[in-house]
Amino acid sequence: MADEIKYEYKTVQTVRGTDGLVISKMQKDGWELVEQLSGRFRTTLNFRRPKKPLPWRLIGVGAVVLVVLAAIIGAGVVLSDGDEEKDASANVVTSEKPSATPTVDEPTATEVITAQNNAEFAALLKADPCDEANVNFATKHEGQMVAFDGSIRHTASYGDDRTRYDFLLGPGDKGPQTTDGPNFKYEDVNTGNLHLTGKQVPATVAVGDKFRFVAEVVEFNTVQCVFRLAPVSTETR
Repeated sequence: MADEIKYEYKTVQTVRGTDGLVISKMQKDGWELVEQLSGRFRTTLNFRRPKKPLPWRLIGVGAVVLVVLAAIIGAGVVLSDGDEEKDASANVVTSEKPSATPTVDEPTATEVITAQNNAEFAALLKADPCDEANVNFATKHEGQMVAFDGSIRHTASYGDDRTRYDFLLGPGDKGPQTTDGPNFKYEDVNTGNLHLTGKQVPATVAVGDKFRFVAEVVEFNTVQCVFRLAPVSTETR
C-alpha cells in the first residue's frame, strides 16, 4: 500500500540502572520503545521510528550536482597533467636551497582537570547525564585527565568473564542513589586496573565505596548516555 508506514529499527544495550535515561533520550529523538528485555546485568531495548521519505525533487537535484562535480574533476585532472613538468622543475630549484630550521614548541606539563581549576567540568558534575554538555566536554578534552570525588554506583561482570568488570561511577558520595552528573563508566577492567591507592587500600571494591578518581577521558556514548573513562588512579577516601 502506498500509505503504509515504513520503520527503521535500532537495538540498544544498557547497563542496569540507566534504562530510564536511555529510553527518555531515544523518545526525544522520535524513537518508540517496542521491546525491553532485562538480563542479569544488562538490558536490551528495541526501538523503531517511521522512516522519512526522501523527496524525488531532492534526488533529482543531487544527481545533477554529481554530474557537474564529475565534469569539474575531469577538467582539473587534464589541467594538472599539463602543469606537472613545471612543478617538477620548480621543485628541483627549491630543493637546492637550504631548508629553514623548524620551530619546536616547548613541552608543557599535563594538567589534570578538576572542578576547582575548570568551570566547565564543575558544571558538568552537576548536569543531567544526557545533557549535550557531556558530549561537548568529551570531544574537547579527549585524552586528557580529570579528577573528582565520587562513588561506585553499579558493578557488572564484563560479558562472561568473572575477573573483569564494568564499573558505573558517579560524582559525590551517594553511590547507587546518585542522580546528578554524568554516568561515568570504566569498561572491561579488573581491580588491578583501578590502581588503588590511599592509607587503607581495600582488597576488593563494592557498590557505594567512595574514592578520589583520576581518569583519562575516552568518549561519550550519546545513545546510552554513558561517559567512558580509563582509570589512572583510585584513591580511598
